[in-house]
Amino acid sequence: MNIQPGQQALRKGRVSIPGQIYLVTTATNNRRPIFADWSVAHTAVQTFTSPRVLQQTRLLCWVLMPDHVHWLIQVDQQTLSGEVKRLKAATAREINRRFGSTGSLWQPGFHDRAIRRDEDIRQVARYIVANPLRAGLVEHIGNYPFWDAAWL
Repeated sequence: MNIQPGQQALRKGRVSIPGQIYLVTTATNNRRPIFADWSVAHTAVQTFTSPRVLQQTRLLCWVLMPDHVHWLIQVDQQTLSGEVKRLKAATAREINRRFGSTGSLWQPGFHDRAIRRDEDIRQVARYIVANPLRAGLVEHIGNYPFWDAAWL
């Protein structure tokens, strides 16, 4: 794999802590709005929310946007990088299989932020879920089909 300097900077100092909750953002390759297609978005959601794919990772909240995804995840014993790699790989494989496509679905790397213990996790989840509103995709979050939060 060809690792770009910016990707190396994202990895520098990254530490995975068992039980830690992270806000993760990852984008599609070349920011293509592939998830603007309902069928593709639905396939992605079915895949990355599958217990088979999640294994021991807890997906507390997520929103799938046309060209990226935000996940609020809690890692178990695996590394954050390993967990995100598994979610991205499973989603790409299933979309490529189901739609007869090939090639990369996701950009290499991802952005993450560990949630501090004193932060209100529900407030972070509200921020994640409000992404379609801020992007102007819908006027009411109930009209956007590709999000979920554990507190519902």
